[in-house]
Amino acid sequence: MEPSASGLAARGDLRSVLPFLPVVLHGGALFWPPAAQESLRALALGPDVSRVATGDVLADALTDLRLVLALPALSPRAADGLALFFDDLLSRVQARGWFAEVVPNLARLLLRLPALLEDHYDKATDAASGLRILASQDAGIVHLSQELVAALLTCALFCLFPTDGRAEASLPNINFDCLFAALVHNARQSQEQKVRCLVHYFERVTDSTPTGFVSFERKVLPRRAGLGGVTYPDVDAWMKSSSPLCQFRVFSSGFIEDEEQEALEVDFANRYLGGGALSRGCVQEEIRFMINPELIVGMLFMASMDDNEAIEIVGAERFSQYMGYGSSFRFVGDYIDSKPIDSMGRRRTRIVAIDALDCPTRLHYESSGLLREVNKAFCGFSYQSKLQLYTKLFEDYNNKDISPRISSDEYIGVSTGNWGCGAFGGNPEIKSMIQWIAASQALRPFVNYYTFEDASLERLGEVIQWILHHGWTVGELWHMLIEYSSQRSRGETFKGFLAWLLPNGSPKNEVDYMSE
Repeated sequence: MEPSASGLAARGDLRSVLPFLPVVLHGGALFWPPAAQESLRALALGPDVSRVATGDVLADALTDLRLVLALPALSPRAADGLALFFDDLLSRVQARGWFAEVVPNLARLLLRLPALLEDHYDKATDAASGLRILASQDAGIVHLSQELVAALLTCALFCLFPTDGRAEASLPNINFDCLFAALVHNARQSQEQKVRCLVHYFERVTDSTPTGFVSFERKVLPRRAGLGGVTYPDVDAWMKSSSPLCQFRVFSSGFIEDEEQEALEVDFANRYLGGGALSRGCVQEEIRFMINPELIVGMLFMASMDDNEAIEIVGAERFSQYMGYGSSFRFVGDYIDSKPIDSMGRRRTRIVAIDALDCPTRLHYESSGLLREVNKAFCGFSYQSKLQLYTKLFEDYNNKDISPRISSDEYIGVSTGNWGCGAFGGNPEIKSMIQWIAASQALRPFVNYYTFEDASLERLGEVIQWILHHGWTVGELWHMLIEYSSQRSRGETFKGFLAWLLPNGSPKNEVDYMSE
């Protein structure tokens, strides 16, 4: 069924995102401006017609496309980066296939973009899942087909998204111009390897169009009471929680993205989704966005996160194998994602983006900093179906009749690690406890924690087992974390939390604390 002429024009979801799309709405239909459509048609006919057979000429063609869309020309550095990658860094055989097959297929995909968008809005009948700008404090979900995602990512590759107003709307950069510009005069091979991951993605989706779906959800933990659901808990609410701590498994090796159990896989995020993925960044979040490139589409419409917000993405397919981290990152080859599909057509890969405090220094040990971090993690780990139950868990903390039950289709734990402990300077011992507390209160059945062989976490498994053996609750662990942080702030201890809690294998203040 085709969308009605008046229907598209009346949609608030489309109106919110249209200024940030390269297509136009006229007469109730979406289309490319005529000059842009002609350019795309020429590209679709291949290099014999378009003459686009090198990175240098591709940069010129993209500049021409941008000019007819009333966008400025590509920067000289971005143009140089395109030429460098496709003419010098890519093998001749791969470059020949890229320009003869991939670029024409990408142009054909872009020519279908208006129809893909119209079909998307036609199926998102109630606008509850339609593509739109999800601004700060605007809880909601966007449900996209993988084919539409591929078309939108091609717009980003070709640098066709308008940029005016994005900064004012707290939206990150989405075009790939900075990614290519960062190749120039860059001694780190990791930048080239990031581009190789993305090129591989475009080769895959033009060879075989993916047929699934990806959802992007903005989760908000309200600061004020509303209609049902938990609000932003304070320090006292956490202290009084009698929720049991969930199972916690420690892994010294392995990676979150290789998690075998169904779990929320934590993205150690920047408050701007994707962080430096499309510039020079190459740590945990950026690497995840390279091997699962469909995540990048969220950067088109997800505004930066506030302290009480998280972003959950379900269904993003993995396309690349890799090795290394940071400057040692390398694209290794193809990856076939075998994750099962859910009832909504999404892969059962659940990625939750939560941004930690950046360089918190003393905030590590202040109740305001601890509260911010535990509530950020709790927001990310929460089930949307259990918001009213969470309210009861915080309010009726002495009511033992509230027994959280998890159905088989909700047995989804948390897979995480040293969140915010790299460039952001966080404390791994404290962050491991905070995430355990948040996951337990959110009724997650387990936490799988990857330490990445961090020396400060050598005793983490021992401490976890002692706490579980003694049956501590969320409130009791939170109490000890607050007490430790208070002593640390006053200079009364300089030990790490694990050594402070269990010095020489003996529990800290066990008798005094457990008798309170």
